[in-house]
Amino acid sequence: MRSSEYLDRVFGLQGKVAVVTGGYGLIGSALCRGLAAAGAAIVVLGRREAASKELATTIERQGGHALGVGADVVDSAQLETARDLVESQLGRIDILVNCAGGLASPTSRLQPTQPLFNADFREATKLVVDLNLMGTVLPTFAFGDQLAAADGGVIVNISSGAARQVSPGVMGYSAAKAGVEQLTRWLAVETAQRYHGRLRVNAIAPGYIVGGENRSRFINEQGSLTEAGAMILAHIPVGRFGEPEDLVPPLLMLCSPASGYVTGVVVPVNGGFALAPGV
Repeated sequence: MRSSEYLDRVFGLQGKVAVVTGGYGLIGSALCRGLAAAGAAIVVLGRREAASKELATTIERQGGHALGVGADVVDSAQLETARDLVESQLGRIDILVNCAGGLASPTSRLQPTQPLFNADFREATKLVVDLNLMGTVLPTFAFGDQLAAADGGVIVNISSGAARQVSPGVMGYSAAKAGVEQLTRWLAVETAQRYHGRLRVNAIAPGYIVGGENRSRFINEQGSLTEAGAMILAHIPVGRFGEPEDLVPPLLMLCSPASGYVTGVVVPVNGGFALAPGV
């Protein structure tokens, strides 16, 4: 057997349908493209339907198969409508990647000059917890029965290094991502027992993925590091920030038939961040 045939049999996703929430975002779009390249039909799901359809069209032009769907991940009714649409258009749902998340609003990040217990931060914290934690729970509820009924359904949640290390100013985001990791473990056990291994649940915890809106925090317009960027990079042993494409190989591994005995794990993709504190 040729190596390409072996890799395609073990890691290929031909015939699978993958739903990616937050699919048109910085990380989500890279994951959609990677899954499509592995042979899966992609459902780009996001609150802005036009953006979802735009990425789906791009994937189609590149030779993949994709469907753009608008739905808010914290709205169960919209998610159930999206699920029914996917089933009617594509016939099945095999993979759910819960990628929607983020800081929700600028006030989700507490500034050093702000009082800790201020009203704006309180309200923004509620929003960011809803987006990142309930925005993972509710899509799982909406698509869960279809995934469990499929032959080898997979859920991959996107966590963050902030779930385990304290990241200044992002209390709600950190707490929500820690919740996502425990949700992953809980669901892995529950689904394994209920569905006898037909549904697996894992997570990926990205480190510092730089690009899009967050780039200016770490890299100046001239390409040099900001003070924060230099401080963080000093604690990344591989010597560089992450890119969205760095998350694609572990995602394909977790989604593939080769990982049929893998459930309940959180895979850190962070260049070794915090392993070498320098002391």
